Amino acid sequence: MKASAYVLVNVRAGKGRKVMDELARLKNVTEVEAVLGPYDIVVSVTGPDYNEVGKLVIERIQTIDGVEKTLTCNVINFEQ
Repeated sequence: MKASAYVLVNVRAGKGRKVMDELARLKNVTEVEAVLGPYDIVVSVTGPDYNEVGKLVIERIQTIDGVEKTLTCNVINFEQ
């Protein structure tokens, strides 16, 4: 089963572009968009399962300098 999620990211002031560039280079990151509102960046990620998606968020995304907070929204499929 392939898993996907949206990761909502808050970054420190002045670090947005740097964080976006680093996110875009990560394996299994499919899209990175700057947004306005309570979060600064929305990241689309995929993985072979939700365990791997979780590892990507915890070990790779949250450790980027400038990332302050993340919220992961797992995508579900009703049609299976």
